[in-house]
Amino acid sequence: MEVTINYPKGKYAWSVKVGEKGQIVIPKEARDIFDINPGDTLIVLGDKMRGIAIPPKSTFSQLIETIFGGTIPQEDNEN
Repeated sequence: MEVTINYPKGKYAWSVKVGEKGQIVIPKEARDIFDINPGDTLIVLGDKMRGIAIPPKSTFSQLIETIFGGTIPQEDNEN
């Protein structure tokens, strides 16, 4: 039995499973809606209270500017 939920316009929800390596597959419908293609770089944001979010690619530059002052921080390889 398939359950149909009527979400508000422009709002979506999907369920995904986490694989053994911690990977998830973004549903095809979501990839189509948000123009996500193989090889694209996505940003994943996390908040302990609010959860995980993957914002649209179109906001990537704006997020980098807001969060890091315009430059992408380099990984600190020192332990």
